[in-house]
Amino acid sequence: MKAKYIGILSLALLSIFGCDDNTGTLGMGMLPDSDGLSAHTASFDVTTYSVEAEQVFSKTSTGYIGRFTDPDFGYYESSFLSELNCTDDYTFPAVYKESADGTSGTGMMAGDTVVSVSLVLYYEKWFGNSLNACRMSVYELNDEWLNDRKTADNYRYTDFDITKYYDPNKLLGRKAYSAYDATIPDSVRNATDSYGNPIYYPYVAFRLDKEQYGNRILKLNREYQEGKNDYFKNAENFINNIFKGIYAKSDYGDGTILYIDRVDLQMQFRFHYVDEETGLALKKKSDDENGKAGEDSLYYSTATVFASTKEVVQANKFTNSDKLQERLQETDWTYIKSPAGIFTEAVLPYDEIYKELANDTLNAVKLTFTNYHQKDNYEFSMSAPDNVLLIRKSDYKKFFTENQLPDNITSYTVAHNNIATNQYTFSNIARLVTSCIGIKNTAKAEAQKEAGSNWNEAEWEAKWTAENPDWDKVWLIPVSASYDTNKTTLIGIQNDLKPSYAKLKGGTTGDKLKLEVTYTTFKK
Repeated sequence: MKAKYIGILSLALLSIFGCDDNTGTLGMGMLPDSDGLSAHTASFDVTTYSVEAEQVFSKTSTGYIGRFTDPDFGYYESSFLSELNCTDDYTFPAVYKESADGTSGTGMMAGDTVVSVSLVLYYEKWFGNSLNACRMSVYELNDEWLNDRKTADNYRYTDFDITKYYDPNKLLGRKAYSAYDATIPDSVRNATDSYGNPIYYPYVAFRLDKEQYGNRILKLNREYQEGKNDYFKNAENFINNIFKGIYAKSDYGDGTILYIDRVDLQMQFRFHYVDEETGLALKKKSDDENGKAGEDSLYYSTATVFASTKEVVQANKFTNSDKLQERLQETDWTYIKSPAGIFTEAVLPYDEIYKELANDTLNAVKLTFTNYHQKDNYEFSMSAPDNVLLIRKSDYKKFFTENQLPDNITSYTVAHNNIATNQYTFSNIARLVTSCIGIKNTAKAEAQKEAGSNWNEAEWEAKWTAENPDWDKVWLIPVSASYDTNKTTLIGIQNDLKPSYAKLKGGTTGDKLKLEVTYTTFKK
């Protein structure tokens, strides 16, 4: 009978009070006094812990690279690997060829060769010191990668073993850089197109071997056009046979993390200016010191031939220093820290709630995480995460791997209120509480029915706890939230991979968090 009250009846009351965060006393005044309801509040202690975020799912189109040392948390290093996409049936421009009678022409390339090849990593944002001297090294992925890429669990988590996938002795390129490139003149940096959009895009570029990564690829593509291979049929064939991808890491500098938006393999070609009607190569019109009349008019053009896109694999690797373990041992408070750092675990008192309120109806359950004021003690201090996810610990992995959205039953998101309260407030998680209590009560009822006269409640409780150690645990996780173009509808949640942290009240020896329960009972 108790399960009926807190499970079924609570859902009935939810329909009366609705799912609004502020349930109020809507509907209570319409009931006769003899059958009236009275609302009450109760609070229950919540114990919290700091837990290490050992495995963080990192499906993202952003590559993070660099090293940053924080006095409180120590250093963390970020690097990434990325494949390059090949559009279906990709072909290089045709070589210019004039007809036998000299009246027409086809193609544009002046000679069947590549002038130069560059690997370019573009970024718009970064964290830390923009003028810090850094150095980046880039390597081509190896054959081991071709095998492991078939199983997403091998690389989708930030603790994957990147050392298997590249040879440190086979360097594609190495480049010194600063996030803010002071060598770029303001005229270039501030240039805009006719619509007022910025033209300049910060980047780090590596010049690659022209023969290996230019003319070899061009030659294989010509053979593809002749039907001699299928390497450019699609991205899968290209990755397996032409270019496996790149691994980029920082090997010098501390204090800057770049957020890489795109990786391009760019090639420069020489082209003929051609007549639009006949296709014939145009000739220079006058003599000058740079050429004679009648010479072909040529120009050079750089094109992005292959690029990282969301259709191919991109994976981030994060490594934290041992100092993170010192924060995990603190018990007067807890932490949340990204990327791939610390989560806060909360143990919700479901059994206590059921024992005290089994014959009543839950209307609202409020849980608040308050973070201590974070002083900017350092030149580049981390701020509190903008958004957090509250989710059952047992559902954590599935939520991200299946690209789920919060359902407001077993998972919730809120934004940080850094102006008024400095809190993450979950106004109503009543459905989480009733759902979890219902799961246990259903299992208990089935076990009791099966045991019959042999029922031993203490024995069953011990077995339930041993088999379901996480049934009453939730995790608070820093996340990145994506919205539609109108910025009104949530369309995606991912683990936050940008540097941030919050120190939260709670812990095993600190001030207990309170679960504030509003419930309704019938007048007797």
